[in-house]
Amino acid sequence: MATTALTGFSMMSLLSLGYLTWDLNGPNQVEKDPGQTSGRGSLGSKPPHIIFIMTDDQGFNDIGYHSSDIKTPVLDKLAADGVKLENYYIQPICTPSRSQLITGRYQIHTGLQHSIIRPRQPNCLPFHHVTLPQRLQELGYSTHMVGKWHLGFYKKECLPTRRGFDTYFGSLTGSVNYYTYNSCDGPGLCGYDLHEGETVAWRERGKYSTHLYTQRVRKILARHDPHTQPLFIYLSFQAVHTPLQSPREYIYPYRGLGNVARRKYAAMVSVVDEAVRNITYALRKYGYYQNSVIIFSTDNGGQPLSGGNNWPLRGRKGTYWEGGIRGLGFVHSPLLRRKKRVSKALVHITDWYPTLVHLAGGNESLTKSVDGFDVWEAISEGKESPRLEILHNIDPLYNRARSGSLQKGYGIWNTAVQASIRAGDWKLLTGDPGYGDWTPLQVLPSFPGSWWNLERHIEPKKSVWLFNISGDPYERFDLSEQRPDVVKELMARLVYYNRTAVPVRYPSEDPRAEPSLNGGAWVPWVGDEEEHSWGTFYPKKNMDWKKKLKLSYSRSFFKRLNTRIMSNRI
Repeated sequence: MATTALTGFSMMSLLSLGYLTWDLNGPNQVEKDPGQTSGRGSLGSKPPHIIFIMTDDQGFNDIGYHSSDIKTPVLDKLAADGVKLENYYIQPICTPSRSQLITGRYQIHTGLQHSIIRPRQPNCLPFHHVTLPQRLQELGYSTHMVGKWHLGFYKKECLPTRRGFDTYFGSLTGSVNYYTYNSCDGPGLCGYDLHEGETVAWRERGKYSTHLYTQRVRKILARHDPHTQPLFIYLSFQAVHTPLQSPREYIYPYRGLGNVARRKYAAMVSVVDEAVRNITYALRKYGYYQNSVIIFSTDNGGQPLSGGNNWPLRGRKGTYWEGGIRGLGFVHSPLLRRKKRVSKALVHITDWYPTLVHLAGGNESLTKSVDGFDVWEAISEGKESPRLEILHNIDPLYNRARSGSLQKGYGIWNTAVQASIRAGDWKLLTGDPGYGDWTPLQVLPSFPGSWWNLERHIEPKKSVWLFNISGDPYERFDLSEQRPDVVKELMARLVYYNRTAVPVRYPSEDPRAEPSLNGGAWVPWVGDEEEHSWGTFYPKKNMDWKKKLKLSYSRSFFKRLNTRIMSNRI
């Protein structure tokens, strides 16, 4: 595993006392018990059926059991009877979360550490990574994906059916109309985006996507024999991402909400809640439930400008504040040893890869190269999580923080670089973490635009923050000046991780991708026989970025690399 584990004192206590020092060449690894070769533990002889449900842009406060104004009785019941994950982390935007789920690797190890994969970019999940569904296929699973892919499609090799899924039904881009399945990447750059396998599903136009995807999952469950082969379904809802669209009957119960965006958003969450009810009913009806594991996860924080809410967490989608990266998550399964509880075990989205592979009967040789940990015993039995640290990300292409410098990073790390890491109870942010306000529920019909900028003017511009995230989960008390010892330790960790980073894959957009040149749909536009070198997508002046990125970045380097990531359009 690329992440670390420590024995004895907790990492937080060691850091707090100043006793823990990391060698920049890497951490001391703790040997695992050689007898722990399988993660299935006390499960039965048959591998479980795995249903992974992901929602898009659902905020921390957008579920009933967090005292939301949105009613989610089914999700509340499943979570209450299972294990709620209240120390669960994802990524702040779509592509990174999905890539980490599918590969079990941090973005710095896949080249996807910057922004999302845009529709016209000749980019996708790197081919040399063995995906989670491919591992499950090797272990005898029937694998199916329904919903939003958003991991690239410029050539057929990138498609879900070539990356481990026996069947695929859904959209390839990041945002589509819920009825027409029209997806736009700029003015006049629109095309149809709904696919059945590797062909365009033109006939499904007009059906609401959440209902359509639910029907497809139920059809898969009805056709498969649960007693002869284990099943893996990855259901990646488009909801509740913009555009805010819902059947009218779901909006009516929220007619009392003054904010129109929140009203539509709440209706969309209710449709998801109903969809999960129908899927769990099908699991029982067709004989899957007793040997099933249902995982529910968001992909990133909510966007308050589009109806979402992360209160009381700080920040929003697209930021490295807790509101952008602390996700909703729970596990529901008859196979859980200790049910009906809340887990504070530290869990990261990369952990699902080794956890599910081990549940499926795979040994550690199948997951030794990933950044995740097998957290099943922490979830099922309440044991300590093997994870003590999370690299949230290092993005060398994001807009530099003007106030940052190597000097402010104690000569260890250039604080102009956008990065974030958590170790034990401590969380460090450098660079520009993104918009950092605390946004309450939007109860008014609309907010004056100036309200969104209040927090940014409260304090001078900064480039370093440190929080004791367990004691201060809302990130209100910056301790970076009081605890420079902890800041230095975490910066040393950033340096260590950065030395393992691969070059960023963020190629220029290819005009050949335009739907008008491809029958009006978003489809692969590069032949599988056409070879690509990722480096050729960068201007030559930027080819030596990794050599330059050791401990600092020059001002001119950042001027060349400024990009428009994290905008509200993502």
